[in-house]
Amino acid sequence: MREIQMVDLLAQYERLRPDIDKAIFSVINSSAFIKGPGVKLFEEEMQEYLGVKNVISCANGTDALQIAMMTLGLKPGDEVITTNFTFIATLETVALLGMKPVIVDPDPGTFNISVEEITKAITEKTKAIVPVHLFGQCADMEGIMKLAARHNLLVIEDAAQATGSDYLFPDGTRKKAGTIGNAGTTSFFPSKNLGCYGDGGAVYTDDDDLARKIRSIANHGMKVRYHYNDIGINSRLDTIQAEILRVKLKHLDSFNLARREVAAYYDRAFSGCSQIVIPARENHSTHIFHQYTIKVKNGLRDELKKYLQENNVPAMVYYPGPLHMQEAYRYLGYGENDFPVTTSLCREVLSLPVHTEMEQDQLEHITGTIIEFFEKHK
Repeated sequence: MREIQMVDLLAQYERLRPDIDKAIFSVINSSAFIKGPGVKLFEEEMQEYLGVKNVISCANGTDALQIAMMTLGLKPGDEVITTNFTFIATLETVALLGMKPVIVDPDPGTFNISVEEITKAITEKTKAIVPVHLFGQCADMEGIMKLAARHNLLVIEDAAQATGSDYLFPDGTRKKAGTIGNAGTTSFFPSKNLGCYGDGGAVYTDDDDLARKIRSIANHGMKVRYHYNDIGINSRLDTIQAEILRVKLKHLDSFNLARREVAAYYDRAFSGCSQIVIPARENHSTHIFHQYTIKVKNGLRDELKKYLQENNVPAMVYYPGPLHMQEAYRYLGYGENDFPVTTSLCREVLSLPVHTEMEQDQLEHITGTIIEFFEKHK
């Protein structure tokens, strides 16, 4: 059996090696390392895939969030609502720009931000909502957009973990994650479903005027060379990364299907295990399983993780601690017990290996080891 990885990027590369190598060497041979033609081509191909008018690439997913917030005119002191159960970048960018992060609990089943909790958190200072499409499925965007319209709020989607996921509206309309709000953002970190071989990110929008300003802010505030219309930053996707992403984009739907098949295998294997809660699916979203995250009952999560490690099965905790208890964010003034759902999830969740190159013997070993563990803890 091949060594089990959380994400096996080497095995995926071996499958794509001829096209990846050709793409990389084409950039080296052209020496167009910055703003080469592949960057624009990737943006155009991504626009077509997503069904959105504008994709503006940048250096990473954190920059994408920051650029979107800067472009939409959010100001210091504005309140921005987001989830407590997410990677720190979502909260970090709000704080870096001098705004006030207002965090809320997620839904305990799907892990996505709760519309009910957002509603409770809105004040006269609230200016934006940043829903995170966590682990591969969309938050309740219809509910969020209705709420935003009612209170005249901006919506910036953090779609870093859901590239390729579809949101399903009641009328049958389908839209890709990140294309519903005022702007959407993503990351092309290597482990993402669509990942490059370094850092990368993008902002999406259907608003052409907004797109022009996003491009300006991502390029030092320049629309015309050496003329600075906006206060901006330096954030761009290198040509080599763009060309790698062009190769991988062609396979994204099959990558996501492979992850769904792994998830279905896990679902079947754990169906009789009462101490595991398998991932809940949103009715309004497809799931692309950036993570396959179970909840482990009876306080056994850490013991299970240790047992898996002893049996050569990697597993990760996303996320081990609530954001409101992190030292950097104590200034927000939240109490230890203010977010019971997040606190509970941080004690129970465990993410299992899920990627495009998983083999039958690996899946059998992972599931067999987990079932064996619970047999010993009856």
